[in-house]
Amino acid sequence: MAVQPEGTPCWADAMFGDLEGAKSFYGEVLGWTFAEASAEFGNYTEAYANGKAVAAVVPPMPGQEGLSQWCLYFASQDAAATAARIRDHGGEVLMDPMQVADFGTMCLARDPGGVVFGVWQAGTHEGFQARGEPGAYTWAEVFTREPDKSDAFFPGVFSYRQRDMQDGETDFRIYDLGERSVLGRMTMGEEFPPEVQPYVNVYFTVEDCDEAVAKATKLGGVLRFGPMTTPFGRFAAISDPQGANFSVIDTTTTEGEMPKLTDVA
Repeated sequence: MAVQPEGTPCWADAMFGDLEGAKSFYGEVLGWTFAEASAEFGNYTEAYANGKAVAAVVPPMPGQEGLSQWCLYFASQDAAATAARIRDHGGEVLMDPMQVADFGTMCLARDPGGVVFGVWQAGTHEGFQARGEPGAYTWAEVFTREPDKSDAFFPGVFSYRQRDMQDGETDFRIYDLGERSVLGRMTMGEEFPPEVQPYVNVYFTVEDCDEAVAKATKLGGVLRFGPMTTPFGRFAAISDPQGANFSVIDTTTTEGEMPKLTDVA
């Protein structure tokens, strides 16, 4: 697999206080299987869908216990240079670029509006081995209360082209790399309680959205929104039993016409 272009979402992981609970939940809801935990790397545990690496789960490091959340990583050709651009555009580097054996180099950062994300400079680990297949990553959206800050920051760091969705109801923007849409930006409205921090919402593909929601809620997950059928697919937003937010989507079940997008000057 070729290394992804700079700014492409390339990997996702999450810290869980109850790692076995997380494995049981996502194994049932998304059909994941798991590799043996790597003690050398803090029990980092890769998840697989149909034998392909699609994400990872890991216990929290000392001092990082608390609410779980998914972290999306963006591809970088040079993590140090990306970290410099993050600072130049008003972001905060939470963890300086760190080489992880021969797998690659990682960095953690936060945008000026509080959205935490990762940067990954690939070595032998190039990222997702599958996209858009059942159990695999398919899409992500930045949920922020300060859209102007995110709209200046992410395209500044990763050279995204920006387009606004013309539906008249929500403030939603698409970030493109060339002709490929890679990320959405959603403004958090009053439907989000004040205690919900800005975050990147990761979408995983499922064969049946309603069935995935039923499994998730039976196992202690909380349905936050949906299921709803859109031109992009039938999706739902869920919080897992440990508080990590994510969405599931069946891209084969669609309804309505695709919304028009307008270039942002």
